Order: sequence, then C-alpha cells, then structure tokens
Amino acid sequence: MCRIVGAPRTLLPLLAALLQASVEASGEIALCKTGFPEDVYSAVLSQDVLEGQPLLNVKFSNCNGKRKVQYESSEPADFKVDADGMVYAVRSFPLSSEHSKFLIYAQDKETQEKWQVAVKLSLKPTLSEDSVKESREIEEIVFPRQLTKHNGYLQRQKRDWVIPPINLPENSRGPFPQELVRIRSDRDKNLSLRYSVTGPGADQPPTGIFIINPISGQLSVTKPLDRELIARFHLRAHAVDINGNQVENPIDIVINVIDMNDNRPEFLHQVWNGTVPEGSKPGTYVMTVTAIDADDPNALNGMLRYRILSQAPSSPSPNMFTINNETGDIITVAAGLDREKVQQYTLIIQATDMEGNPTYGLSNTATAVITVTDVNDNPPEFTAMTFYGEVPENRVDIIVANLTVTDKDQPHTPAWNAVYRISGGDPAGRFAIQTDANSNDGLVTVVKPIDFETNRMYVLTVAAENQVPLAKGIQHPPQSTATVSVTVIDVNENPYFAPNPKIIRQEEGLHAGTMLTTFTAQDPDRYMQQNIRYTKLSDPANWLKIDPVNGQITTIAVLDRESPNVKNNIYNATFLASDNGIPPMSGTGTLQIYLLDINDNAPQVLPQEAETCETPDPNSINITALDYDIDPNAGPFAFDLPLSPVTIKRNWTITRLNGDFAQLNLKIKFLEAGIYEVPIIITDSGNPPKSNISILRVKVCQCDSNGDCTDVDRIVGAGLGTGAIIAILLCIIILLILVLMFVVWMKRRDKERQAKQLLIDPEDDVRDNILKYDEEGGGEEDQDYDLSQLQQPDTVEPDAIKPVGIRRLDERPIHAEPQYPVRSAAPHPGDIGDFINEGLKAADNDPTAPPYDSLLVFDYEGSGSTAGSLSSLNSSSSGGDQDYDYLNDWGPRFKKLADMYGGGDD
Repeated sequence: MCRIVGAPRTLLPLLAALLQASVEASGEIALCKTGFPEDVYSAVLSQDVLEGQPLLNVKFSNCNGKRKVQYESSEPADFKVDADGMVYAVRSFPLSSEHSKFLIYAQDKETQEKWQVAVKLSLKPTLSEDSVKESREIEEIVFPRQLTKHNGYLQRQKRDWVIPPINLPENSRGPFPQELVRIRSDRDKNLSLRYSVTGPGADQPPTGIFIINPISGQLSVTKPLDRELIARFHLRAHAVDINGNQVENPIDIVINVIDMNDNRPEFLHQVWNGTVPEGSKPGTYVMTVTAIDADDPNALNGMLRYRILSQAPSSPSPNMFTINNETGDIITVAAGLDREKVQQYTLIIQATDMEGNPTYGLSNTATAVITVTDVNDNPPEFTAMTFYGEVPENRVDIIVANLTVTDKDQPHTPAWNAVYRISGGDPAGRFAIQTDANSNDGLVTVVKPIDFETNRMYVLTVAAENQVPLAKGIQHPPQSTATVSVTVIDVNENPYFAPNPKIIRQEEGLHAGTMLTTFTAQDPDRYMQQNIRYTKLSDPANWLKIDPVNGQITTIAVLDRESPNVKNNIYNATFLASDNGIPPMSGTGTLQIYLLDINDNAPQVLPQEAETCETPDPNSINITALDYDIDPNAGPFAFDLPLSPVTIKRNWTITRLNGDFAQLNLKIKFLEAGIYEVPIIITDSGNPPKSNISILRVKVCQCDSNGDCTDVDRIVGAGLGTGAIIAILLCIIILLILVLMFVVWMKRRDKERQAKQLLIDPEDDVRDNILKYDEEGGGEEDQDYDLSQLQQPDTVEPDAIKPVGIRRLDERPIHAEPQYPVRSAAPHPGDIGDFINEGLKAADNDPTAPPYDSLLVFDYEGSGSTAGSLSSLNSSSSGGDQDYDYLNDWGPRFKKLADMYGGGDD
C-alpha cells in the first residue's frame, strides 16, 4: 500500500475521517455481497464548494461483474455521480447544513434492482496559516490498495478513497519551496521507488510551480500563487520502480488556491450618464452602475455593496435618489424633479467588497451624472393680449404682425417650439401664421389679396400650442390665446376693362370714320374721385383710334380681312386706360374684331407660267385660280378665253375640269415654238361675282416622245423669270467689277513699289550703313582668297548678266565700257598695278563716269603683293575743268556733290 506522510498533525483528524472505512479489512476471506460496501460515506470540505469539484468516490460491489449500474443523486441540482462512482458538485455554493446530507442511488439497468447509500459532508475547521503549516508536517497521502482474489473470493486489503483537495492561500510569503504533503507507497519497503507529479503547474505550463522529491515523495510549491490567474491545480502523482515500471495507479491531487482580499472593486466607467424625466414619481428607474472585483465572487472578498456618498445639488431634497446596494440600480425616492430649477444632478457612488464592511472591505468610487430631461409642462404664453398690424390692399406674402410668446421649457425642443393657429376672424383663409425657428415668434402673413373696398379691418383670434401635447394634468392658460387687429390700407388700383378681351363682328371694307364700339374701363377705387383717360397701345395696321375721354373707337382706314395683320379673321388691338391717382395706375384691354369677308378680291390664274409642246399631243396645261377671299366669295370658278385678240381662241381652247381646275390645250395642230401670253377670264362665285383677266405665260417648245421640252433655251422659258435673270446678270457684273478692281490695285501697287525704291539697292548700298561681319580673324595672313580674280578681272561675271533688281541706279551704262582698257587673259601677277593705273586714267577722262572718286574694295590685300598701296593712288586730274551743274538735276541725293564739285574753288 502506498501512502503520503509528512503532513501536519492537525490535519490527521481530517484525513482520518476521509480514510475511515465502514468495515476494516482483517485479512479474512468474506463472501461477496452486491451493493454498497458502506452504509454512510463521509467527506470533509471547506466552506465554499466549487462547480465541478470532486467530493468523494462511492464504490459499488458488483460480484459477478455483469451488472450494469446507473448512479443517481437525491440532489441532482447540487451533486452528480459519474459511472465510476465519483461524486462532483454541479454548481458552486457555500457548504451549509441543508447541503450536508444526501443519498446516492444505484440501479441495475436490466433488473431495475435498486440500492442506496447516504453521504455526509462536514465542514473543515478553519485553521490559521501557522497551524496549517504545522499540520502539513505530518500529512501523508498513501496510494490505495487494490482488491485481490484469494481462492476465488475477493479479499479487500483496504477500501478505495478520495484524496481531499489541498487548500493553499494566495500571496503566501514563503519561505519557498514550501512543503505541502508527502506521497508514498507501501511497496517502498520492498522496492526502490521513484515519485513524480504531472499536470499544469508541474510539467505543463505554467511549469515549475510544484515540485516533488523523487525519493521521499515530498510535494512542495516554489512561489506565491495568485488565485486571479489560476484558482485550482489538478495534478497526478505517479510511483514507479527504478526500471520505470508502474508500481501504483496514479492518484489525483487537487490544489485549491484560497482567495485573499487583494483587489479593490473597479467600476466599468469612471463617469456614468443617465437621464430621468422631470416630474417623475418616486421609484422611477434611472440607471445602473456596475463595478467588478477580481477576487472570488462567491466569497466575501468579491461580494460588493453600493451606496451613494453625496448628491449635488441637494435641492429640493438631499436624498432625491437611492441605489440598490447589490445590483447598483439607481431610482428616484423623492418627488419634485423640475428641469426648470435643476437640470442635472451629480452623485458620488461607492462600491465596497466584503459585503460592504467598512472596516475590512476595500472601496472605490465613481461619478453618476443624471440629467433631468424636459417634458412639456409649460404651455406657451403670449406677451400681450392684443397685437396690431396693417397691410396695403392687394399685397400678398408680406408680414402683417409679429406675435411673441414665452415658454419655460427647454429651447428648441418639441416642448418649446410653438405652433400658431387662427381660431377665428378669417373665414376666407386670407391669413397664415408661420413660426420663426430661432425666436419662436409667430409671423402673421397675408396669403390671399385683400380688398379695401370690401373689408377695411380684420380681427383675428390666434392660439399658441407646442409641437407635442402638454403633460398630463397641465392645461392651457388664457395667456395662450391672443387677438390680432389688422388694418387694411387703401391704395390706388389699376383700372380694368370688362370684358377683356372684347369681341365685335364687322364686315371688312368699312370706310374711315366709322364708329365701331365703345371700350371703357372701370376704376375699383370707389372711394377715390379719379378720371380715366384712354390711349391706343397696339394697332398693327393703324386702322383705329380711341376717344381719350369716352373710349369710343373709330376707324381711320379701311378694314381689310386679307391683311397680314389679320389672323384667323381676327384683328387684335390693345388700348390703355390710365387714372390720375397718386401714383397713377393703368390697365390694358384688348379689342378683337372678327372681320366678315366680302367679295373684294378677283381670282388670278395659277400657275402664272407653263410650257407645252408645239403639237396638241401628248400634253396639256392644268390651271387653277387663286382667290384671297373665302367661301362663298371664292370657288367654284368659271374659266374662259377672251374674244380678242382673235388668235387666242383660234390657237387655244380651255376646258373646265371642276369648280377649281381647268385645262388649257392647243387648238391648232402646230404652233411655232416661242413664249406666248394667253389671257384667261376667271370668275368667282361671289354675290355679285367678281371677274378678272389673268395672263398665263406659256412657252411652246419642241418635245420628245415623253412630252419633255428639248429646246436649248428651255431653262429660261420654263423656270427663270425676269427677276431671276436680273439677279444672274447682277452677279456677273459684280464679279467683273471685283476682277477689275483687283487689276487696278495690282498696277497701283507696282507703281508705289517703283516710286519708293531707293536709287541704290539696299543690298549694294554701303553708304551710311554699318556693315557687320561675323568674324574678325587674326589678320590677312590667315585668309585664303582666290587671287585669280584679281589677276584675271576679265573672267569675273560681267555686269550684263547681273539681275536688274540688284543693279545700282548710279552705275554707268554697259555700252559706255569700250573706252576702258581690257586686260589680257595671260596670268601675270606683275601687271595688276599697270592695269589699275590705266583704268584710273580712263575713268578720269570719261565724262560719263560717276562724279566722285570711288574706292574700289578688293577682296584681298596681303603681304608680298607686287602692287603698291591703293591709298597712294590719286586722280591725275583735279576735275576742276569739268561741269558738274547737271548733278542738280539728279535729285537731292546729288545736291551735295554738285555743291562740292560745281561750286567753284570754295
């Protein structure tokens, strides 16, 4: 048998009670009896039983091993029994006398045979920490023996038992490691055993909290425990031999961490907000505050109690609210909540553990802010019993009066917002009252025109209410009703024509001076002595005039129904009526004249131009009549040909097809091609009828087999009238004028260009000009020029092929060149100087040469040249014997030269 030794002595009675057997084994062989081997099972527990906590193990003796037994508890709400006989707590509860005894039933599932046994639970006495430590010194847990068979009978060496939990207080100060119990087996006398423990806290996370001496089996704790982290440890103890073979079945060791009051209550929120309507009755629920305690909620350490420490403000009573000390519900306990007096209350709430024990319990506080919400307990009241206003007649959408009210409820809420209604004095609905959203005032507005001549004053009865009904028991006072007196102001109104428009019926053709009707206006201002004068505002055809005093309308021209100003036989004219009020007002009226038709328009042929073939076949001309009159003064029409000239009836014949159409045909077999004017007599059906001779221009042409004209000038005869031909001729003339103007402009442009052209082309004239060169090199030594142009001047491009546009105007004509020497083509560098001297002499003696010495600019003057410096060349003659007066005729450009050369010695 294995046991645990080394526990404190004071725990021996507890262990003895748990290990007590109903029948001690004496080593004798007993007969097997089915049922519980004990009559009463006992267990010693701490005060607090936890849910799922194993309490004890009841064993059922099943002799033949074939029975299937089911366990039940007499207190199923508190205890349950597993199939192996282990009794567990179903819920957590403090151990008391009502839970100290209960029964366990075992029933055979097949035979329904039933057995029972009593279970007695006793409370473990409270021990101090020192006494617990002392008792542990002798506490020992021994592995239980198993049943063995001897001569076919079961022999019990010792009954099975449940090891009670080990209780350790949290936050122990040590020293550590602290010994708990000693685990041993009875077989350690014969075998060398090794002990170990497994489970969370030993070899599983959190590891290392519990350790065991493998030789002595001493179980110890290595550090302080925290119940708020882990409230219970479930370990298993093992015993093996030195070869690792299991010697004993593992036993369960439960270590409960005993709670200490080491945590203060903590409110879920530091500030709690709630609301309560004003006027609430006592007992009205307001809000709930909640605090939590990390300590064991089933122990005193975690049992909280609430109370109100203070209330601000303390009016009308310092105790307007109370709190349920267990649930934290805040309710009202006094009447008198009035938002208009106190809008908010602030409560300091305290939560204390240890069931509110002020000496041993830990406390914490929070703030509860209770807002008193508004209800409609104050009706709106007018600031005056009568309001006054005035309005001009015929004006709408203007404010007549401003109604002001007071309301003590919370502004801009449905209990404060005013709604106005007119309860009397406005049967026609001419007024309306709108509420100003900001000021809550009532704005009396006119919505329908008011006539001063009908009613000069209105007295309205108005009432003010809120958007929501008043609270129960509150009535509207007389101040919620007022009177509005509205005075109507007379204004000058517009005169008006009646009826408007006025319609009259008249025949067209009335002569000027005919009186048509009288069109007058009325003045609605009966209480004003005013005169009305009439003027014509619109008369498109200028047919009418109106008398400015009496409104009599007379014609000033003949009325014509066919005028373009008449639409659908109706002529519209508008007249203006103006009074002499202040300010003067006016109104307009329309006179509609329905013109009756008379037969005043003769019919005309349509179309006015047509074409036909030279022979009667294969076509003819269909014609109709155009009459601007209407029935019965229009069709049906009669068509005929006149008697003269006689060629008309000889060449043509007309046949009436119906009342509106006729057909014109050639009467002779052949008529020469050309354009013919055929007069046609058309008579309408008026009474009396009206006739007219209308000319039809007919082009007779050569036709093909289909009856179409084939003449070259068919277009002119058939489709182009005189107007079209004139338009085409005008276009041609305009086009010719444009071309002529363009030619003249081009010639004038050429003349202006020649007149503005300089005597010297800008590209060649270097006088009075700054010549810019792109580069100034290192001297003439670094220039590479073609000297052959100087050695052979006759090879240079002659002036004859120089373009005319770039020739200098002051150059000598080409035909004067023969008197100058011509240098031979033989290339000899020594004769350049001779050639230049000869040319200079020729130029001095040439009367056609330019009247000034020209510096001839050469491309190259380099060192080593056989020619002398050109700057030493001078004219061989002073030129004083020449006459330079002709230079004055060359223009202002040569006037200076004429003065220089022809002005004498000066």
